Amino acid sequence: MAPCITSRNESVFVTFRVSDNFRFALRRKRERRRRKKATAMAMKATISLPLTSSSSRHSLASSSSCSSLKQLIQFPLQQQQQVRFDTSRSISTTCRSVSASMSIQETPLKSMKSSFLDRKESGFLHFVKYHGLGNDFILVDNRDSLEPKVTPEQAVKLCDRNFGVGADGVIFAMPGTNGTDYTMRIFNSDGSEPEMCGNGVRCFARFIAELDDLHGKHSFTVHTGAGLIVPEIQDDGKVRVDMGQPILVASDVPTKLAATKDQAVIGAALEVDGVNWNVTCVSMGNPHCVTFGSTDCQVDDLNLSDVGPKFEHHEVFPARTNTEFVQVFSRSHLKMRVWERGAGATLACGTGACAVVVAAVLEGRSERCCTVDLPGGPLEIEWKEEDNHIYMTGPAEVVFYGSAPL
Repeated sequence: MAPCITSRNESVFVTFRVSDNFRFALRRKRERRRRKKATAMAMKATISLPLTSSSSRHSLASSSSCSSLKQLIQFPLQQQQQVRFDTSRSISTTCRSVSASMSIQETPLKSMKSSFLDRKESGFLHFVKYHGLGNDFILVDNRDSLEPKVTPEQAVKLCDRNFGVGADGVIFAMPGTNGTDYTMRIFNSDGSEPEMCGNGVRCFARFIAELDDLHGKHSFTVHTGAGLIVPEIQDDGKVRVDMGQPILVASDVPTKLAATKDQAVIGAALEVDGVNWNVTCVSMGNPHCVTFGSTDCQVDDLNLSDVGPKFEHHEVFPARTNTEFVQVFSRSHLKMRVWERGAGATLACGTGACAVVVAAVLEGRSERCCTVDLPGGPLEIEWKEEDNHIYMTGPAEVVFYGSAPL
């Protein structure tokens, strides 16, 4: 016998027999209603993933099947644990549902980005997350003030990968000072403020290009705690940065290690927790301690979380230090892992890659132009002899657009 169902229409209740066909149609109607409701909530998004970004592969790998939303799909923070994309079928089904039930018109990516960044709700921080070879940052449009929009304590919460957005640091795009186009400040994930960040400045350059709607090859001047930095966006989207001259005088790095050559610390002995290391100290506006293992040393075998903090907080580094552990493949190919001051183990460090090439040249291990492999990918580093400047070239990419309560 077919089951019964009771239907409510205002105050009238009707009981009737349900055929198999009617039961199937009812399920389809409920499913359409559920999808329509989910889509309506999705339009109130607080986070949006650009399908053109490489980060989209994590949750939208099959986005080519969605023809009605070619630019952006937005998901609210409160929905992220409810909306799941397990297969390409579910993605395409959702996209068809959005197109059919909401009659959404395609919106140019440019206008959606602009409207997102122009939001001014009080109590919320609107940001764009970028990464340079996996070294990720929360970028904040702070061009209306030289005072950061978030405190160091708030930056720590934002950078938390379990309870916040998750990042290695928060970067602020501020008005230029001392005749520069812009000022860049950074709070690390522990709330400390470094002088500069190589991967961060590439992300900063791409962020500025988006804010100012710049296309093609562009360069501008940026004031940082390490001095003047000049990034240049290339035609291929990569960013080439004039990182300035390395600082080698021991007291300016700073380090308490005794100079070994011309006031510089090159291949000096350093004992760390009972183990002897040979180190070269370089500042790129922020301090670096570079150490090369033996020819059979594999940097991947290092217990970085154990040895890194011991270098960072060693008494010979009064301002603490970033530490790079390097493996030499050839005179033009190096590999490194880094423990960053204030951020810990990261997938990449631009200033660290620059310091590694300087140290390798000073120790006679490499040429002045090298590819440096980092866990997040390669950087091209050149230390020009004619002007003593170091040039770093590498990518910077959008991860997502978001809002977070403060």
